[in-house]
Amino acid sequence: MTLPRQVKAVVFDMDGLLVDTETVIFRAMQRAAEGIGGEFPLTTFQRMVGLQDAASDRIVLEHFGEGFDLDAWSKAVRAHADEHRAAGVALKTGAVEILDYLAETGLPCAIATSSSLAAVHRNLGPGDLVGRFAALITKDAQTRGKPHPEPYLKAAEVLRLAPADCLALEDSHNGVRSASSAGMMTIMVPDMLDPTEEMQSLCVRIARDLHEVRELLEAQRQ
Repeated sequence: MTLPRQVKAVVFDMDGLLVDTETVIFRAMQRAAEGIGGEFPLTTFQRMVGLQDAASDRIVLEHFGEGFDLDAWSKAVRAHADEHRAAGVALKTGAVEILDYLAETGLPCAIATSSSLAAVHRNLGPGDLVGRFAALITKDAQTRGKPHPEPYLKAAEVLRLAPADCLALEDSHNGVRSASSAGMMTIMVPDMLDPTEEMQSLCVRIARDLHEVRELLEAQRQ
């Protein structure tokens, strides 16, 4: 299968797509829940994937009930996540290779993430990858986060390209909804969430990993 249009830029999500941070956060939330004698099931976490903090917090409150001490919960999650990060957060399979390919071919790329600018530097800084991106559209620069199309529309604007000329890479359902509604060709690379019929309909491809995405881009140039 080939891509429907010539790709002039690639816009990446970060968490769960470039770095294995979703697993880290889920483990941290499980440990925080155990600390208060509760549980935090995968299905609840999956609803949060791709959302900004405020939307995720509403899901936490819904799970534990109104009056739940969200501040204490957030501090506990951060502490556990920091412990996991201290051991190192792995890059996702094919991340370096696809970025190398884009650099070699001169295709620009950007990040559109629900995380903060500080999180981008924390997660991609150790691999010296931040400088690879022409634009960093983080939650700090967004009025409306995913699944709203704004993050991807802003990325296209900074890249000075039409959204239709950009390929968006996502691992979450909310991210796919955001990129697709912005008008970008969208590929889902599943991480914590399986592709649904909705995802199949919104994506031009469901890829096994970033190696497969790179191969699609290579095929387009042949």
